[in-house]
Amino acid sequence: MQIVLKKKPKNVIIIEGFPGYGLVGTITTEYLIDHLQAEKIGYIWFKEMSPVLAVHNKNAVDPFGVYYSKKYNLVIMHALTNVRGVEWEVAEVLKDVCKQLQAKELISIEGVGAMDGGSTSRVFYYADKKSTQWEKRGITPLEEGVVLGVTASLIMKIDTVPLSCLFAETHSNLPDSRAAAAIVSALDKYLGLKIDTKPLLKKAEQFESKIKKVMESSNEAVEDMKSKSTKLNYFG
Repeated sequence: MQIVLKKKPKNVIIIEGFPGYGLVGTITTEYLIDHLQAEKIGYIWFKEMSPVLAVHNKNAVDPFGVYYSKKYNLVIMHALTNVRGVEWEVAEVLKDVCKQLQAKELISIEGVGAMDGGSTSRVFYYADKKSTQWEKRGITPLEEGVVLGVTASLIMKIDTVPLSCLFAETHSNLPDSRAAAAIVSALDKYLGLKIDTKPLLKKAEQFESKIKKVMESSNEAVEDMKSKSTKLNYFG
């Protein structure tokens, strides 16, 4: 696994989001990149990554891009690719990024199954340094639960920088823009990003539709490649 950075800002806060349950991390980071007009400063590559690239508004969208908001000294790690099976490697790369950028904090975003049948998405936090700042801003601490995927690997691997994890309840495994909106609102309270929340859901729904199409196209392309590879006759 390799990370390439063309810029290395220091003392940053890093936010990462992967396409987990409800695509909450991916939708959230996509919205932040757009809202903060963050510039691309790098990407992460690994050989297990499917060779599929999305194009949006005439621009290539990296499966795993790194973006930077100078105004808020914020690094946003945005992923469209599935990292199942390489979670430990991802944690090591994020640990290296934190070291290179002398990060002040790493914030991990995750979607989790809703505990009830309501339509709202509650947000919970976990902080390894016993931070009270989230609670002061009205975010409920996670007292019981099971953490999976990249977030779990980060909790076990990251020990050199304060780590906070945000979990938004989502009501299906389909892209959940409401859960992402709840996460963005929590980040706004915590980081003072001055986000206008009125168009938030509309924007999030647009990203939801785009990301859903990208993910579907990616999956179809991978399945098509697999199908073709099984039908090839190399002996004529």
